[in-house]
Amino acid sequence: MRTTVASLAALFVAISVLLMGNGLQSTLLPLRAQLEAFSTFEIGALGSSYFVGFGAGCLLGGHVIRRVGHIRAFAGMVSLASAMALAHALLLSPVAWCLLRGLTGFCFAAITMIIESWLNERSTNQTRGTVLSIYTIINLTVVTLGQLMITLYDPASFPLFAIASILVSLAAVPVALTTSKAPAPVAMVQVRVARLYRMSPVGTLGCFAVGLTNGAFWALGPIFARQSGLDIPGVAFFMSVAVIAGAAGQWPLGFASDRIDRRAVIAVACLAASLAALGMVLFNDNWDRGILIFAFAFGVFAFPLYSLCVAHTNDFVPPTDYVEAASGLLLAYALGAVAGPLAASHLMSAFGADGLFGYTAAIHALFAGFAVLRMRRRQRAPASERAVFTEAMVAAQTVSHVDARVEPAGPEGVGEGVGVARPLSEGPAEAPSREPHEQPGRGPGHDKAADPPPQD
Repeated sequence: MRTTVASLAALFVAISVLLMGNGLQSTLLPLRAQLEAFSTFEIGALGSSYFVGFGAGCLLGGHVIRRVGHIRAFAGMVSLASAMALAHALLLSPVAWCLLRGLTGFCFAAITMIIESWLNERSTNQTRGTVLSIYTIINLTVVTLGQLMITLYDPASFPLFAIASILVSLAAVPVALTTSKAPAPVAMVQVRVARLYRMSPVGTLGCFAVGLTNGAFWALGPIFARQSGLDIPGVAFFMSVAVIAGAAGQWPLGFASDRIDRRAVIAVACLAASLAALGMVLFNDNWDRGILIFAFAFGVFAFPLYSLCVAHTNDFVPPTDYVEAASGLLLAYALGAVAGPLAASHLMSAFGADGLFGYTAAIHALFAGFAVLRMRRRQRAPASERAVFTEAMVAAQTVSHVDARVEPAGPEGVGEGVGVARPLSEGPAEAPSREPHEQPGRGPGHDKAADPPPQD
């Protein structure tokens, strides 16, 4: 195990500095846009543009990698992303920034896909879960360091854009100098969102709803904090508190969801996130520390929802379809993250800073009601068919959706239809078997995968 982790240290360094650069940009750009007198809607459009590019990168990045190879694709995407960071300081136009953010999202999706392919291929069946768990922890926490870098210089000056560019560029060094063999070519996973919704309405709609709320938070959270009276260090601390809280909330909520109906945990988390958002709306003007306390509570309950929805969906899909399901859920999240900042920006224009968390409170409350309604219509999956939350949490943090559960079975062909890229060497292989879900008219030996997918 130590040998495997040590051999992957360079890749962990690469993803760490990459996410630091992206974390810095995610806080810097809304603040600088506000200083440049961009409208709230234009700032929201920046967040939407990033996720348009990110979704396109998940769908099309695999074609670029297959065409030129992992190392060349990585070098090209890093160079382009680094240039985009600098171009923001030169092209102070809302339209130009939206185009730059879209290209940045595409690059980061492809770059992350390449790194995850490497992590997956360099791991064995015995070490893959640990390796991907380390990657998940990095993914959940290191972005905080990037956000705190906003305090180093004035957002109105050039140095912060230069630092973001430097961090992204440095990510290329460990990969460019590696002597390891490049991963196997990238294949495409078929994505059928309608089929996925029939399998799990709560999981699919939940990922879309999380995209609506989290996408709005990332795009407009710094503007909310600034309009609420926080200075630049306060904005950085506000965003960092929410992110750290999100990392801390993953395990207790996941532990609970492994033991009771996940939809109950999802509903409670949504209601708690909604109350935290309402707390920020009601108390941020007359309670100095309230905004940070409620930001922590919001992060604890709002950010783990995506992983919970992935885990819930995995309870209702055959094990061999986990990768396809994860890819479809990522697409649902991206669609929500495109629409969320635009909707929230309209409300902020109409109602001021409070419009952001009034919007997230409403979305979370509505989805909690939907989860409760589904609980009344169908029993939870039997214990023998329930996925483990930690596996879903790892899948939820990846772009290529490597599978921590099974040893890769070798190359497969390219799937039909719309696809999201994944490493060609990744599953499905000998997946852990589940006892079939017995229903009227089915015997205990009935093949669950051959039947119309169940609804939750």
